Amino acid sequence: MSKLICNGEKLNESNVQELIKVCPFGAIEYVDGKIEINAGCKMCKVCVKKGPTGVMEFIETEVAQVDKSLWRGIGVYVDHVEGVIHPVTMELIGKARELACVVNFPVYCVFIGHNIREKAKELLYYGVDEVFVYDYEELKDFRIEPYTAAFEDFVNKVKPSSLLVGATTIGRSLAPRVAARFRTGLTADCTMLKMKENTDLVQIRPAFGGNIMAQILCPNTRPQMSTVRYKVMDAPKKQCDAKGKITICEIDKAKLASNIEVLKVTKKEAEENISDAEVIVAVGRALKSEKDMVMIEELADLLHAQIAGTRPTIEAGFIDAKKQIGLSGRTVKPKLIIALGISGAVQFTAGMNSSERIFAVNKDANASIFNVAHYGIVGDIYEIVPQLIENIKNSGVEHCLL
Repeated sequence: MSKLICNGEKLNESNVQELIKVCPFGAIEYVDGKIEINAGCKMCKVCVKKGPTGVMEFIETEVAQVDKSLWRGIGVYVDHVEGVIHPVTMELIGKARELACVVNFPVYCVFIGHNIREKAKELLYYGVDEVFVYDYEELKDFRIEPYTAAFEDFVNKVKPSSLLVGATTIGRSLAPRVAARFRTGLTADCTMLKMKENTDLVQIRPAFGGNIMAQILCPNTRPQMSTVRYKVMDAPKKQCDAKGKITICEIDKAKLASNIEVLKVTKKEAEENISDAEVIVAVGRALKSEKDMVMIEELADLLHAQIAGTRPTIEAGFIDAKKQIGLSGRTVKPKLIIALGISGAVQFTAGMNSSERIFAVNKDANASIFNVAHYGIVGDIYEIVPQLIENIKNSGVEHCLL
């Protein structure tokens, strides 16, 4: 760690303004007779090098090194609702197995809930070495305090080097709490994960609005923690035989106390989720008006596809916000996605570039979408889509997709 300190005894009326002006980011302020450094500081050290002599000082502090040999294994949090395991868990197990092979680590799962012992056996068919089960009535409904306590207990007992959590509503609530308990880093919405031979986890995710792919490491803390969206990783195939073991964990029930009382649970109606769609018709800024959605809907109906869109179509009110693909929307991995009039900005492609087949239509031959598309047509969607609909009707392709 490093920090800037101000030697106040060397500060006087003549050099205060000189110090403030030397900062190119406006990060130095003079408040109530004291120099303060605000959040605009980039640690560029210009104030040290070009400011009044001796006033500002840059100090490197020694960072405590963690004994990495004490931390072993890749842990996966089992995301579930009443024992029904979310498929993102299987995807994380697949990635955990891949990472574990690099450093010869075991793969663990932590399963927290009530009446889940039998359901935990399902995980053993996906290559998990050991499933740690916390099965208590106090864990029947998700409440943040007892779930965090159980997760913390697992980490203290098992000491996994890395922890993978699904970026679901529950995962995004739970992971930061656990990371705070161990004063470790947490990288959200990772799109790629790699393992170094020294057991450091390289966590890769889009940053600065998707303009760069940041590689984030936590070399001085353990466990290393990442959340990953559904449909980003590949789930392993279910094996014929169950391998590994199930360990029933005990925890002091006093730790499972909560200030939250669940009075009633109301299940919401099942709705279409584009993340689960096998065929998607996605439309972008090229769509001129809402009435033009009729042709998009006709194409989607013929292909038994779900309709999705980019942020401009959501903001225009053409498509429901739950149907947005991209960094600020959903991640999808269908067998086929048809991108109509979409430029292919990183913000969008990051949410769909793992699709099995990408078919793009855009009148700009240099559009970025063609860099990720398997097939492409250069043309206006108002000319291509009606022709595509007619061709599908004449060829009977829609019957093949039933």
